[in-house]
Amino acid sequence: MPSGHVTTLACALSQNMLQLKDHFSVELRMPAELILITLNGKKIPDSTTLGELGVGPNATIQLEISSADPVNTPIKSIRPKPEYVMPDILTVRVPQDDGKLQDVVVEIERPTRRKPYLGGYRHKLSGVEYHHASAQTMGRTTSVSDVQKFCRDTQTVFQKNRVQQTTNHTSTQMTKVGCYVSNMQDKLLLPGQYQSAEEYHKIRLEAVIVLQAYFRRWQAKNIVQRLREDKARHLEWERQEEIRKKREKEQRIRKEFERRMNPKTKEDFDLLYAALEKWRQEELAFIDENYSGAERKARLCALLDQETQLISAIDRHKIDAAKENKEKSIQHFLDQAAGPKKWRAFDGKVTEMDTPYTQRARELRDIYNSINMKYLTQDERLDVLLTLKHTVKEHNCKLTQEIIELIDREADLLMRGVKDSNMEGLRKRISTLFLQYIKTPTFNAEAARLLKVPQDPMSLRKNIYFCPSCGNYKPSMEFPMSSNTRLVGKCRKCQKLDNDARQRQDFSIYRTMLKQLRRSEEAYGDESRIAFLLQEADLQYLVENVWNSQSILSAWDDLYDLVLVRWDKTEEWSPWNCILLTKEEASAHKVLDDLEEQYGPVFIHKAQHKHTLARNYFARLPGMAQYMREKLAASKQKGPSVMGHRMAQTTA
Repeated sequence: MPSGHVTTLACALSQNMLQLKDHFSVELRMPAELILITLNGKKIPDSTTLGELGVGPNATIQLEISSADPVNTPIKSIRPKPEYVMPDILTVRVPQDDGKLQDVVVEIERPTRRKPYLGGYRHKLSGVEYHHASAQTMGRTTSVSDVQKFCRDTQTVFQKNRVQQTTNHTSTQMTKVGCYVSNMQDKLLLPGQYQSAEEYHKIRLEAVIVLQAYFRRWQAKNIVQRLREDKARHLEWERQEEIRKKREKEQRIRKEFERRMNPKTKEDFDLLYAALEKWRQEELAFIDENYSGAERKARLCALLDQETQLISAIDRHKIDAAKENKEKSIQHFLDQAAGPKKWRAFDGKVTEMDTPYTQRARELRDIYNSINMKYLTQDERLDVLLTLKHTVKEHNCKLTQEIIELIDREADLLMRGVKDSNMEGLRKRISTLFLQYIKTPTFNAEAARLLKVPQDPMSLRKNIYFCPSCGNYKPSMEFPMSSNTRLVGKCRKCQKLDNDARQRQDFSIYRTMLKQLRRSEEAYGDESRIAFLLQEADLQYLVENVWNSQSILSAWDDLYDLVLVRWDKTEEWSPWNCILLTKEEASAHKVLDDLEEQYGPVFIHKAQHKHTLARNYFARLPGMAQYMREKLAASKQKGPSVMGHRMAQTTA
């Protein structure tokens, strides 16, 4: 500052020199960079605060301000304000009790609001005005309440008129001398006919009868209305059932037609061969009936040629389906090997876990899918082949060497620009050899649990049987065992070939019935076993030979609508404890508790006869004969009953 100029400023202890320079740059109208602040001749850095200089609360410090360029930008004096402005800090000297004086620093707080005018008075002689002062603290603000505290109704008077009956003494007065009473308002009462109690109760009874008649009429109308509604609902239900049955039949026919046109599975081809045999039998019967001699032989030769052509067409479909099913089976094998381990916890949640073996299988699956992809560019194909080469190079054997040789050959052909169509055979060989690589447990540990042929040679000595038809040794699962089988016969493949060539039977409907039977037995939860021992051929004999392929109640012969249910629902299902009914009849039969009361003796005798036929045929079965002996040994010898609970002692 210029010599002799002193400025007092109230500051906070946290303010630094840079903030003071900004303040004085405004007051002195000069840049803050040219202002120098010194203390005892030493320059103070801009980041230094007043607290760091040793200044305490309510203390003072004297700093010097100078210009860095006094020639061009000298510090000008601060012009005093025209009006008196109270400084921010005042020093008050207060005398103490001992007579000494003490300087007290007083900090002035500037008002943050304008004080309200509260009135005042003026001195009459001097004319000086004195205003009433207000407190320095702000008044407490009151929140506006939503509760209504003032109402106009409290000052309004409502008047109401009420009539009240009071005690009134009256008297009677008759006309007499000196008093006239008008009789214009009088009423003449005459005595009526006397009514006895019996007559009164009779009238009440007639009135009650009339009320009962109307009430019963109302009840009858409601009952009739409910019956009409029930009838309408029943008719609607029957209509919906007819529509549902028709829709299911159309869907079944459409599905069967699709199976015939595009066969994919063994069951589809069995259906085709069964249809072919049915057509052949019809044509053969027509030829035998209408032709004879040489013309008959010519017709038979033509029929044989047509049958041969149809069999060839079926075989072509079988080849196409085998190719498609082979690709699906390979993909299913790869997905099973690459799938994570899963198990269900006690709370029902499924936990999945990947192992190094599953990760390896997943990597091999992705590579296999990549090498079989089509329409790849040359760079993409080379990248796939390079990945495959690095994968198989981890193991050195004859198989991997052959794969690497084929990969190098295809890469060389790709670089020479050979067409993809000319390399289909080479790529097929690479894919086949790599699939063999994937199925080798040495290279893919997850493949060991999915291979049909076990890796342990000792396990091949167990459950191995000889097929006399094809002359091969196969595991026991390859031999179908019917209920009356005593010796191991042909394997499944040979039986399938024999069926296609000779009998051409379709067991799809019986397979469906057997699934429904086993599903219903599982629902009972009483550990029923016999239903799971039967095969399709056994069920075919039971339906066709015992129950004549029709419902015993309605004689309905559509096998798609028939089911086998328990005759006595308290006993385990068996061929001698079953009944063939439609689905609706079976639902009604399951809710019956007393069969003797619900069915007549003729019907019960007919069902018992069917059970006897089934018992005589299936008693020769080894497993069921043992079951029957155990049941008969525990039962009492009281002869056959209507329910079929007890049977006479028989020998298998």
